[in-house]
Amino acid sequence: MSATRILVIDDEAGIREGCRRVLTGEGFEVDTAPDGEAGLELFRAGQYDLMLVDLRMPGLSGMELLEALRGLDPDAVAVIITAYASLDTAVEATKRGAYDYLAKPFTPDELTAVTMRALAHRRLLVEARRLREQRERDLLALAGEQSRLRTIIDCMADGLLVINRDRQVVLFNPAALRILRQDELPVGALASECLNVPELVAVIEATLQTQASTRTQREFSIGPAHDETAVRVIAAPVVDEKGEGLGVIAVLRDVTALKEVERVKASFVNMVSHELRAPLSAMRGYLDVILEGFASSDPEKERKMLERARARTDGLLSLVDDLLTVSRLDQVHVSRTLEPVSVTDVLSDTVQLFAAEADKHQVAIECAPNLAQFTVMANREELQELFTNLLSNAIKYNRPGGSVSVKLDTVGEHIRVAVSDTGVGIPAHAIADLGREFFRVKTPETREVIGTGLGLSVVKRILAAHHGRLDIASEEGKGSTFTALLPKLGEGV
Repeated sequence: MSATRILVIDDEAGIREGCRRVLTGEGFEVDTAPDGEAGLELFRAGQYDLMLVDLRMPGLSGMELLEALRGLDPDAVAVIITAYASLDTAVEATKRGAYDYLAKPFTPDELTAVTMRALAHRRLLVEARRLREQRERDLLALAGEQSRLRTIIDCMADGLLVINRDRQVVLFNPAALRILRQDELPVGALASECLNVPELVAVIEATLQTQASTRTQREFSIGPAHDETAVRVIAAPVVDEKGEGLGVIAVLRDVTALKEVERVKASFVNMVSHELRAPLSAMRGYLDVILEGFASSDPEKERKMLERARARTDGLLSLVDDLLTVSRLDQVHVSRTLEPVSVTDVLSDTVQLFAAEADKHQVAIECAPNLAQFTVMANREELQELFTNLLSNAIKYNRPGGSVSVKLDTVGEHIRVAVSDTGVGIPAHAIADLGREFFRVKTPETREVIGTGLGLSVVKRILAAHHGRLDIASEEGKGSTFTALLPKLGEGV
């Protein structure tokens, strides 16, 4: 396959050389011209996939050059590069055949992005021309609506794949390549040879054998188990006015997110059955005993039942709070007030709040003294909620007589808060799932620990909202260390 050729026409040597270096680095073959006349001669001498044209040049202007290029090649794709970008110039350039324009000065990333878009547009034009020239291998309905096809291909989020009656690929869009995880699909190649998904090939073959009104739908997975893409394909045969088969249109949809929603919904239902039904049943049992008068002769026993019912109620309220927090943090537009916050003060206050809880579980909290005031730009309430979840887990999953160590320091441009415990630890295979909604490590040691499986999910969401991250290190049976890293605003003593 020949290299993609690009022609840069600009009277500024720096712009020409800069564009040449950037685009050559992307693997393109690049020629340059200092003015419109020289650019026109180069274009006549060789075929180019894309032209970058300066708007204002001595002699032949950019607008005049556009008309000349379109006269030589109606499918020529050009991008205007100009320091005088305006709506009027953009409209006028478009009328004269320009695909896009790039305002000076521009960055290498901006140049690369507009180049990729323009080359994709060029490929669509070439494909459309091939459809016209090789009509017998085309789908007549699509070939007759070239402009509509181009718009659909450009705008569709779903993948589009067209196969003719000879099992050859005749059309696809970028979304199809992304979903199928392929770099290219050679037009004219057999589907069975160029498609890496046997399930999709089977669907195409089955659809070619069906009636015109029949649609085939299948779901399959692409990629390794740890990084699967769930794909739903809907394929339909295409026939001409005589009812003869011309090929197959297959629409590919990435349904990975939908599958994840289904998984979360299933997890939620499972969580409800275990985390809500059990405490509610226990509370109902305690209340039945008290209402029936079985504990009236023993006030102390009655009091213990009420205390247990209250503890169960507290657990349910905690679950509701966690669900509301996750829902709030998952909203697209979350309103939060950010201000300089002393991590030192918030962490110290949170440790003090957990002193009684630690004593109740026979766990000692060791907080290394640090006089430095480490500051971040954050929401104070969310920061306290973050530390509350980390300390709560460190105490709940500890052992009687164990300890929790809290350390605060800096590493690079981040403030580091490390919460370590001497608890039951986490199996290595479960660490990757920590932070997933409703996920809890199920071991004999954690069976009696009350929790919702949402605490670390909340922690990760808060850190993500503050451009931080969570690191987890654990050894089963020996304890865990959860390290929160937050971007540092300032430091002072």
